[in-house]
Amino acid sequence: MKQSRQENLIYLVVWGMLFSAPLLSLYVRTISDPNLTFDWTEVFIVWRKLAVYLFLFLLHNFLLAPLLVYKRKRVVYFTFVAVLMAAFTIYQCNNRPRGWNQRGGKLHHMELPGQHKPPMDFDGNRPMANSDGTRPPVPDDAPPRKLRHRMPPPVIGEHDLLAIVVLILMFGANLGIKGYFRGREDRRRLAELEHQNLEQQLEYLRYQINPHFFMNTLNNIHALIDIDPSKAQETIVELSKMMRFILYDGDKKGVPLSKEMEFIRTYVKLMQLRYTDKVRITLDLPSEVPDRTIPPLMLISFIENAFKHGVSYQHESFIEMKIAVEGETLSFTCHNSKADKPNEEKGGVGLANVKKRLDLLFEDHYTLHIKDESKTYTVELNIPLS
Repeated sequence: MKQSRQENLIYLVVWGMLFSAPLLSLYVRTISDPNLTFDWTEVFIVWRKLAVYLFLFLLHNFLLAPLLVYKRKRVVYFTFVAVLMAAFTIYQCNNRPRGWNQRGGKLHHMELPGQHKPPMDFDGNRPMANSDGTRPPVPDDAPPRKLRHRMPPPVIGEHDLLAIVVLILMFGANLGIKGYFRGREDRRRLAELEHQNLEQQLEYLRYQINPHFFMNTLNNIHALIDIDPSKAQETIVELSKMMRFILYDGDKKGVPLSKEMEFIRTYVKLMQLRYTDKVRITLDLPSEVPDRTIPPLMLISFIENAFKHGVSYQHESFIEMKIAVEGETLSFTCHNSKADKPNEEKGGVGLANVKKRLDLLFEDHYTLHIKDESKTYTVELNIPLS
């Protein structure tokens, strides 16, 4: 998912203010104190520190944060963040400013080897030497001398901890902003999807199954009454099942995959009543259907389109349909011939509306490839199952 312009504008303004802050601070000080001069070296030192944070922010914003906010890969995200924090800590400890100790303060004066050290008293303090430079005598009843062992400084000091805290807060703010815009986009999509569903409910009832199909099917049933009454009765039962599915399941967000496939099987079976042997119709469905759900009447639009534009009454034609389930993905393929004069009768929701519905339901988690060649038409669709 791409970042919105408003989100990018927020980041641009914040970082612009951070990089301009040392310039404004130094400018104000030079105006207030005539003895100070505008020294770019001081500004570049601050900018160099900010550049490190900017690099880490860009890495987190474009590579790491999407793993958590959009893809929900928590383990991968926190693993990469932990590695990044460790690398930053090592860098911070090895690039401390000169003149600062581990505790974040200025370094105390350190005596070089061989340098004269004033004598120390029994408490570890260095008393003043005599005027002639000799060491004052030590009383006989003085307690044994206590030697102070200077502890080595900690590996990570306060200055380093502060930098790490700033980095954590920066990552948290980035996640908060990105999560806010993701939530706003989800609410917008949900509202649009609900509106789309209301329109689709009417489309299902009026256009999803071609009215001419019902008329021709009823004519075929009427002819079967005299030829094969039992076949006519069976066809009426199948037609009633389709109507029941459209009326009671067509407006749901998801239906069992088994129901959707049974509807497709019945639709193709009834459509075959309209055509002779010159039209070769094949339907390949999986023998075992997993317990998954799919948006209702998602595939029938492509199948109806194949019957409407792929059947020729002048020469032999074909329609080949296949549905396969691999893991959590459903693959649908429809390959058909193209009629010289396609049927222009009105019906169906249209491929444009189907694509829009796919975008609303699956965003970028589906693939749709359509090959419109001179004599054939192929649709390949892959969608995730719930």
